[in-house]
Amino acid sequence: MSTTVTKARDVQVFLIGEDTRVVRSRTWDRLKFEVEYSLQRGTTANSYLLQAERTAIIDPPGESFTQNYLDCLKERLDLTQLNYVILGHFNANRGATIKALLEIAPQIKFVCSNPATLALREFFPEQSLNIFTIKNEETLDLGKGHQLQFIPAPTPRWPDGLLTYDPRTNILFSDKFFGAHVCGDQVFDEGWSVYSEDRRFYYDCLHAAQPKKVLSILDKIAELPPVQFYATGHGPMVRYGMHELTNLYREWSENQKSRDFNVALLYASAYGNTAAIANAIARGLTKSGVAVESINCEHAKSTEIQAAVEKCDGFIIGSPTLGGHAPTQIQTALGIVLNSTSTSKLAGVFGSFGWSGEAVDLLEDKLKDAGYKFGFEPIRVKFKPTDVTLQTCEEAAIDFVQALRRAQKLRVPKSSSQSANADRTAQAVGRLVGSLCVVSCGRGEVKSGMLASWVSQATFTPPGLTVAVARDRAMESMTHVGDRFVLNILEEGKQLRKHFMKRFDPGEDRFANLSTTEASNGCLILDDALAYLECEVKNRMECGDHWVIYAQVENGNLLHSEGITAVHYRKTGTYY
Repeated sequence: MSTTVTKARDVQVFLIGEDTRVVRSRTWDRLKFEVEYSLQRGTTANSYLLQAERTAIIDPPGESFTQNYLDCLKERLDLTQLNYVILGHFNANRGATIKALLEIAPQIKFVCSNPATLALREFFPEQSLNIFTIKNEETLDLGKGHQLQFIPAPTPRWPDGLLTYDPRTNILFSDKFFGAHVCGDQVFDEGWSVYSEDRRFYYDCLHAAQPKKVLSILDKIAELPPVQFYATGHGPMVRYGMHELTNLYREWSENQKSRDFNVALLYASAYGNTAAIANAIARGLTKSGVAVESINCEHAKSTEIQAAVEKCDGFIIGSPTLGGHAPTQIQTALGIVLNSTSTSKLAGVFGSFGWSGEAVDLLEDKLKDAGYKFGFEPIRVKFKPTDVTLQTCEEAAIDFVQALRRAQKLRVPKSSSQSANADRTAQAVGRLVGSLCVVSCGRGEVKSGMLASWVSQATFTPPGLTVAVARDRAMESMTHVGDRFVLNILEEGKQLRKHFMKRFDPGEDRFANLSTTEASNGCLILDDALAYLECEVKNRMECGDHWVIYAQVENGNLLHSEGITAVHYRKTGTYY
């Protein structure tokens, strides 16, 4: 949903437990370019201040909020007396705030996992940092009963992940788990179901490609004493819908783990750009209904990589280019692939670079020479990926899955009677007919569209309709609540249908060489359509392999009053 920036970034402070405050750095506009922010509903970077006999802050925000955050802290405590900074994870973005904090409070001791310790020392090579490294079941006593417990939570995306539990308040500081990128005044999740779409999108973008790790962490959380609520890294804290969301995380992860096809996604990332591409690819893979085993080669053992590529149905490998070469970890992973993986498995290659891009060429050449076939053309991204680039990566992943399914069709034996009954049912379902339409949509610089026939009027007042959108459609990610689209109703006898029935390459303009007009909502009207409707998405429901989108009609017009609506007739209900 496009958000008009009407408020400046600020910091909201709220008492959430004994000696415990949340410090919410808020932005109403889109914070970063990564896929998980693409709904454009703003976000909060939640940090926590614990003031007992000793003082600690948990998870300071990134550099976008550094000054506001430090000004807020200075109003509430003497930073020269701050004892601890606890890190659920560390990255360069957060490092900017830590650097400013160290200038004021050089005495602080960091509490973090071993991978975060290594990253901190690499980020501050000239400083002698005071670090308490959590390796097993260490605790930290802040006094007044705040004997903090730590739960290592490493994942491919955050190999340094660490959760914190306070038995005094029964608060679990969950960092990247259970959050949502949405900004508002609400500190907790009263009326929690209103955040369902945001929380599902957050999970799909961040965790769907690492379900085994998520399940393992959920098991660790289940072993804790009763948790009062989740103090999340982003969005409202989770109290009222905590049990439901915990169960959903388990359900979603179990579903992801049990898919018919499995794709190994191997990557390393120097500055976060290759990781962003990997995340967009993972999003395209998971929404297409395959299990993904995401492996950050910088932190994975060779045995883990070998096990993943041996059991997968296809693999995708990505690399940055450093000094004209692929990092050692990627060269090692490539060697494992070439020695352990059948050439019958589908392959994919991607990478980011600053000047040259030799790493992508290396991966492509080695795999081609070995005889592997590619599920998409190698993806090369210079510097930071844009929204358009990330959408192209997602579409390439969808193509990869479609190629995988074509190459390895699953055959389930059925008795002749079952087959006959299924055929009769499919034929009956196929007699349902619908108007042929083209949906055009967009968000920012990203534009897309698709041919649709599963369209129906749904309400009189307000005028509304439903459209069924397959989970693996390229435009599915632009059909969330608040998104807008144009429904172009096609006219019988026109050739527009054939244009949209063809296969489009990832990132290809669906409306190239067509006569179009921009609607008031920014989407495209086909000038040769019979009629068009400008719509806003109000609700969506997950239904098997499709999403059913309910939208209200905001505007419309009949372009050719003498025309007849094109109708899609089918003989079976098993395909379009």
